Amino acid sequence: MINNNQFVLDKIAQAIFDKKGINILVLDLRGVSSLADFAVIAEGNVDRHVIAISHSVEETLKKELDIRPVYVEGMQTGDWVVLDYLQIMVHIFMPGMRDKYELETLWNAGKIVDVHINTSQLHSSAAL
Repeated sequence: MINNNQFVLDKIAQAIFDKKGINILVLDLRGVSSLADFAVIAEGNVDRHVIAISHSVEETLKKELDIRPVYVEGMQTGDWVVLDYLQIMVHIFMPGMRDKYELETLWNAGKIVDVHINTSQLHSSAAL
C-alpha cells in the first residue's frame, strides 16, 4: 500500500512531466471526497499522448515502487484515462474532456498539493 503519499505524488507528477504532459494539478481530497485521498489531474495533447502518459505513470510506479493500480479505465479511447491506486486517483485528459468534466470545480474544496518535479534539461532528455 502507499505509505509516503508525497513521494508517490512526486513520482506520478515526474512521470507525467517526463512524457510532456501539461497542466499538472494535484489536489488533497481528504475530507472532500470519499473516492480517494488525492487526485492528480493532467493533460496530453491527443488520445495517443494521453495513453502514453498513463502507461508511463503505471510503469514508473510498478518499476520503482512495486505499486499497481487496482483499476484502469479509458486506455481504449484515450480521451480520459483513470488510474485508481485507492488513495490516489490519476486522471489524464485530452484538453476538451478536462474542460467538459471540470474535476477541479467538482473538488474545489480540495487543497492544492505542491509536487517536486525535476525540470532540468539533463533529466528530461534522459527520460526520452
